[in-house]
Amino acid sequence: MSTQRFYTHPVKEAQWEVPASGAARFTWEYDDGRERLLALYQKGKDKQWDAVKRVDWDIEVDPYDPLGVPDEAMTLYGTPYWDKFSEQDKRDLRRHYASWQFSQFLHGEQGAMVCAARIVESVPDLDAKFYSATQTMDEARHAELYSRFLHEKIGMLYPINDNLRSLLGDTLTDSRWDMPYLGMQVLIEGLALAAFGMLRDTTNRPLPKQLLAYVMQDEARHVAFGRMALRDYYRELSDAELHEREEFVIEGCYLMRDRIKGVEVLENFGIPKQEADGLSERNEYFQLFRKLLFSRIVPCVKDIGLWGERLQRAYVDMGVLELGDASLDLLMKEDEAVAERLDAERFAAEEEARRAEVSEAIAAGAEQD
Repeated sequence: MSTQRFYTHPVKEAQWEVPASGAARFTWEYDDGRERLLALYQKGKDKQWDAVKRVDWDIEVDPYDPLGVPDEAMTLYGTPYWDKFSEQDKRDLRRHYASWQFSQFLHGEQGAMVCAARIVESVPDLDAKFYSATQTMDEARHAELYSRFLHEKIGMLYPINDNLRSLLGDTLTDSRWDMPYLGMQVLIEGLALAAFGMLRDTTNRPLPKQLLAYVMQDEARHVAFGRMALRDYYRELSDAELHEREEFVIEGCYLMRDRIKGVEVLENFGIPKQEADGLSERNEYFQLFRKLLFSRIVPCVKDIGLWGERLQRAYVDMGVLELGDASLDLLMKEDEAVAERLDAERFAAEEEARRAEVSEAIAAGAEQD
């Protein structure tokens, strides 16, 4: 069954072809590897999981309130539009926002899968190729589960945001082998992680909480991989080469801050684009959300050695410079711990339910005797 019938408006092209550039690199050194990266590769193998089996897909989801977020999270809350909306209009708005968010997650995960595969092809070191291969599988799993959630539970998809598409295209068309790392692992994945985390911690719905927690457990390894590889490589670059990468980061951060707002949702409710953009800018919840979007990017950029004066000025302008002092290691450990706690709670509840069923069966048998 074609996905086309689920999109909010027709997608002009069934596929998007991005011209490949850069060299495919082979190495004949099979014995040399960085201990930390090989350990991460082993962890990547050990932590593989099946989205069909680990996720409880039997949980019912109200497509008109799939996340259970507060009214204040809706951009139109507190505006004359909200006051005029019927209850069904508000439910429709919730459905559209959830669809838009998870659709961008889905498109981003496909992009991450392609970028991880590109890293396998282009990175010069075998240890990095090994790990990228496990990440490619992770990203395929993430795209699989977000696709299933959108198709089966919400029943609606949005096309990829034009600006996310632009950043993804810039990441993939650059011939330098480190750019898929920088564009995807640091910027796009960092943005996604922050968005995942905010939704994971605010939703009171069990299925999306599972999806987000399990994806974030994988992403904790991906961010660690990008940090290791880029930190080692960027120590070797000239000031001019570092400046080029900082310019790419600055442009990407402004693009994500100013252009990825969900304006498409409001346009579907008849609100002109310019007005929709202004409503998003003034919404307090969105302002907080936008700042938190950089909670994973800024400390990672600082950690890998891109911390020039112009980049710092840009982060001051965005009001996020202080995020550079956050501990990524602590954030990633918590991401892994949340998923493990969720598993433990689920399996404990399932075991208790099984024991109750056995007890009931024994009691029923005793009564018949």
